[in-house]
Amino acid sequence: MTASIHPTAVIAPDAVLADDVEVGPYSVIGPGVEIGRGTRIGPHVVIEGQTRIGAGNRIFQFASVGADPQDKKYRGEASRLEIGDRNVIRECVTLHRGTQQDQGVTRIGDDNLFMAYAHVAHDCVIGNQCVLANNATLGGHVHLGDWVIMGGLSGIHQFGRVGAHAFIANNAAVTRDVPPFVMAVGQPADAHSINAEGLKRRGFTPEQVRNIRAAFRVLYRSGLKLAEATAQLEALAKDQPELLPLVEFLPQASRGIVR
Repeated sequence: MTASIHPTAVIAPDAVLADDVEVGPYSVIGPGVEIGRGTRIGPHVVIEGQTRIGAGNRIFQFASVGADPQDKKYRGEASRLEIGDRNVIRECVTLHRGTQQDQGVTRIGDDNLFMAYAHVAHDCVIGNQCVLANNATLGGHVHLGDWVIMGGLSGIHQFGRVGAHAFIANNAAVTRDVPPFVMAVGQPADAHSINAEGLKRRGFTPEQVRNIRAAFRVLYRSGLKLAEATAQLEALAKDQPELLPLVEFLPQASRGIVR
């Protein structure tokens, strides 16, 4: 199968497109861009910079992918955006490259959904199976674990970290790190409960969900100091491996956790 490139699209001579890539009307693919098999680019999309896009992605109209970082310290130095496979990038989404103040790369995993007007800033790292609803916004250097869901109009402060299976409610303003499994709500966001429904949908057993709920109570409802709660969770995790993501996350929370 040969690539389907609309005659009004502009493709840089050194851009590398797999044989079956589709590019819609008036889209622009700049120098240094690589696009993998089965990826479909809608109309009026701009992809630029050192951007590598994997296989089976779909990018909708007016998305801006791989633009310069929105960082006043950026001086045009080389940086990258790397996108995995089977991501859906909806209308007017903005995904920016990294900066030399970090690793020089923004990384996005596989099977993520970025709804309209979502924004991923420079140097972010996003896992797999995440959902960013409409107008969800990541500041620079944010890390999202796998299966994170961000509600519409929610935002995460730069350098924030969100653990796997966490849920950020709509309009939430996340200023501290969100541990795995936690549902964060409010402005500023606070820990509300665990993402029990999400865990059930992903195959966690009723016993595992109960254990995670009990761990949440240790961390947030017991009155223990964080170090004391962490020690208790470490002991529980020896027989409850589903708690390991939580135990491993807590020492890495450089901004403090929502608590």
